[in-house]
Amino acid sequence: MDQETRWQNRYNEVVAFIEREHRNPSKHRLEEHDMLNWLKANRKKMNAGELKSERVEKFKELLVLIEENKHKNQWV
Repeated sequence: MDQETRWQNRYNEVVAFIEREHRNPSKHRLEEHDMLNWLKANRKKMNAGELKSERVEKFKELLVLIEENKHKNQWV
């Protein structure tokens, strides 16, 4: 499996988790640490301009989904 496929699989896993659980990965749950660490690492790469250009738009879409989810759950 190449790096692009692994990145896409992790992206799909995080999106599916958010859509299924209606919340973002938590730092308080061990089983969610991998997803949270992946998000943090990719956010850091994007902010540093090191994220591959073909991944930037997809990752920005994921960040929007995360922000929307934060605001939805804030009022529950």
